[in-house]
Parts: sequence; C-alpha cells; structure tokens
Amino acid sequence: MKASRPKMPKDYGVPNNKAGLLPWSHVAKRMAEAKHYWVCSVDEKGHPHATPVDGLWLDDALYFGGSPETRRHRNMMANPEICVHLDDAMNVIALRGAAKELKSPDRDLCGRLSEASKEKYGYGPKPEDYAKSEIWVFHPRVGLGWKEFPKDVTRWTP
Repeated sequence: MKASRPKMPKDYGVPNNKAGLLPWSHVAKRMAEAKHYWVCSVDEKGHPHATPVDGLWLDDALYFGGSPETRRHRNMMANPEICVHLDDAMNVIALRGAAKELKSPDRDLCGRLSEASKEKYGYGPKPEDYAKSEIWVFHPRVGLGWKEFPKDVTRWTP
C-alpha cells in the first residue's frame, strides 16, 4: 500500500508534504497486535451497524468469524463493503474494503489460523474446526491512520 496525505479541511493543519507519513508496516503491526476490531457494516436500508470482533491479521487481511444469524453477517451478505477500525482514538487505524465469506478455507489457511489464534488469545479452534466454521476475510483497499494528529496523518491506497 502506498502512503500519501488524505484530503482534509485546511483548518486541521495536515501538512502538504510527505514528511512524517507512516509506513504500511505501522498498520500491519497494529492490526496484528490488536485483540479486538470494530467491524462497521450497513443494512439494506442504509443504517450503519458496528460490532466488535476477535480476529486474526494475516498477509494484510483480517480473518474473523461469527454466527450467520448476526446482523453483521446478514449485512455483509447483502453488501460486502465494510469499515474496520481499532478502538484507539489517539493512535488511529481505520480501513475500508470488502469482506468475503470463505466457504471452504484450504487446509493450510485453517492450520495458520489455528496456530495464530493459540498464539494471540491463548486458545484456538483446531484446523478442522476452522474448516467447518463461518470465516470472513477482509481485504482493505483504503486506510487512514495517525499517531500524532495532524503531523503524521496518512492515507494508504494500493
């Protein structure tokens, strides 16, 4: 992902140069270390819906689950465009992209998810359990973040 400055009102004081831009590795590290993520979806009437989820960041994508009976799941089935962000308002990571349900995750991915879950949360479903569960993968297309607003406000795009 390529780092640049987002378009923001002049009053915000965002620099118009590249000095201080955060690298994508900052996003990858924060996402990998986070225990919880906010997933924001939209229902069929355009009403927003936000829910916290556990998840795993692997290969620049977020993997998460949940019951197909949840509002989040139903929303993503109808409209896969979502926003995912962390809960720190001072060290911000907010990502936009599409979520996709993995109907038949391959064995290698199930093994990686199982190991990553054990390492991150201290427990994890077995690989065969991942193969039978509801798994979603989110690939970000656009990101926004900062640690010291406004001097390092960064937008990431492909």
